[in-house]
Amino acid sequence: MMLSDVMEDYLKVIYQLQRGHEERIKTSEIADELDVTSPTVTSMLEKLEERGLVDREKYRGVTLTDEGETVALEVIRHHRLLEAYLTEHLDYDWAEVHEEADRLEHHISEDFEARVAAALDDPNVDPHGSPIPGADLEPPVSAGESVTEFAEGETVVVEEVADDDPEVLSYLADHGIEPGVELEILEIAPFGMITASAAGHDDPVSLPTDVARHVRVTLPAGTER
Repeated sequence: MMLSDVMEDYLKVIYQLQRGHEERIKTSEIADELDVTSPTVTSMLEKLEERGLVDREKYRGVTLTDEGETVALEVIRHHRLLEAYLTEHLDYDWAEVHEEADRLEHHISEDFEARVAAALDDPNVDPHGSPIPGADLEPPVSAGESVTEFAEGETVVVEEVADDDPEVLSYLADHGIEPGVELEILEIAPFGMITASAAGHDDPVSLPTDVARHVRVTLPAGTER
């Protein structure tokens, strides 16, 4: 099935919005994520429905069909392998790789994908800690929960930083918020701002909820809530 880059981008975004819940994805959510108008989204969803890639119910939103999910997972596998390769072998900063991978993900062959995976020794996660779908394209499972689910005074370990905004990633890295780092939650403001301190960094960082929700964390080994 020949799909345009834009079609693949829509499937990838729907998959990512679906992650963690079973609800249908609203047109407005897709429009916000892709920075396009709702009528533009509606038009594209009609095309994807015709190809059997999404299941759409008027006024209720969409979900991916099995075929649509497979396409999305393949694009995500390409993207995250490319991010890992750019970081490990071409000295890209983790804040730079998303846009480069976005440009390349639609155009690599399966042979190229396999060679990249082999060169990286088949990694499980990309530089941001996001799980890389395996060659079987089974849905991967992300570790942990959003840091917004934890309370003041708790210490957690960063597993994944799923934000793709280069400025946000640079800001987080400057304050030590990267996969593998312990993070102490110092304060949760009534309006949602989370202040935390990363191990090895003296200056705390304040994160708006829309940024903090992209930081997935777990409790340190041997710790219970």
